[in-house]
Amino acid sequence: MEVEEDDAAAAASAWPGSARRLHLLQFLLHASKRLDLRPIVKYSALAFFAGRFLPALPRPGRVRKMGFYGARSGRAVRSWLLEPLRDSNLELFALVAVWIASKIHDLRPLSVKSLKALGDRIIADQHFTCRDFADAELVFMEVVEHNIGSSRIAFIYLEELLIHFREISKLGDLLDLDVCMEILDILYENEDTSLLFNSPRSLAASTLVAAYAISVPKQTWEFPILPWVKFATSHDEEEIMKIVLTILLHVLKPDGIREKDKGDFDVRCLL
Repeated sequence: MEVEEDDAAAAASAWPGSARRLHLLQFLLHASKRLDLRPIVKYSALAFFAGRFLPALPRPGRVRKMGFYGARSGRAVRSWLLEPLRDSNLELFALVAVWIASKIHDLRPLSVKSLKALGDRIIADQHFTCRDFADAELVFMEVVEHNIGSSRIAFIYLEELLIHFREISKLGDLLDLDVCMEILDILYENEDTSLLFNSPRSLAASTLVAAYAISVPKQTWEFPILPWVKFATSHDEEEIMKIVLTILLHVLKPDGIREKDKGDFDVRCLL
């Protein structure tokens, strides 16, 4: 069945572009702060929402008469919450990601009433019922094809790697976990950098190295951080260097490193 022009135009306007994605990321982070979530819950919610749900949503040209094709398999997912993709609906799905993460990681998960109360305060132009949250959870899981992968998130690997680093070097005490977490937050800002989360182990190793370069004073750079990360994770040093460079370029946006110079830039000059 052919894609209709009006439907394609609707999909183009509905697709979460860069500005919209950044807004949704900030919304989820704000909600996480208001709910006082543990880091593992926050990063699981980010992984579920920004890493799996948003990429699976229908892109321009994938809206057909029979409904949204939200799943990667091309299976139709029908719901009023997806037709059209309003900001308020996407914000509801962000809270649903938090709800799912809390169910997985908290002994006492967040109640739907607490999420509804927060949604009533921070979601503009719409008040969702508890039933809407339950329906949105079903749609969310259908869109991602029930593939959450809660144990494979970068934060878990990063936390384990940082603990190991602190056991073998005093410099680990200078490596701020908050800096590592802020780096992970920023990497979700756009779709390109969020793709790094598809390889959580290498991203965790690279984030540790990038945070080392950012938060540890240069005069104390005595520890061979890259060789140690290679030893601890079995990841190729060149691969880690490339990801570290991508992270530093995105996070710091140094004026002296132009996009066209990426290929000639050696991350060792920062370490």
